Amino acid sequence: MWIVFSLLAALSAAVVVTLSKIGVKNLESSVAFAIQSVLIVTVAWSVVAWQGHLGQVQQIDRRTWLFLIAAGIITCASSLFSFQALKLGQASRTSSFDKISLVFSILLAVFFLKEKITWQVILGATLMAGGAVLIAFTKPAE
Repeated sequence: MWIVFSLLAALSAAVVVTLSKIGVKNLESSVAFAIQSVLIVTVAWSVVAWQGHLGQVQQIDRRTWLFLIAAGIITCASSLFSFQALKLGQASRTSSFDKISLVFSILLAVFFLKEKITWQVILGATLMAGGAVLIAFTKPAE
């Protein structure tokens, strides 16, 4: 079932890139991000409330708060960087290069989460990173 949600996330992300590229055309990228952020916060808390999980907020321990806050700050930075890249470059090239995050995710998972990787993961990550670099640095079609 996780594959379905991962594919839906990938499709959603692709649509977001396309819509965001159009949105930043005549607007400062940070303003575009701020507008989307308000909607993200509204929808996220609405889903939590609708699912009846608001009570869990009181049960969160300090360590979990620290990790979630750090992740939230880094998510904001990542999104601001992505919006600026979209403002400056082509959507197909910036979004493909952004996918090198896969390699960083695997490395962080190995070092910090102690996940084991196989030669297939290494090969797949290498191919994806190579493809991202190839797309990002290919001369655009005219």
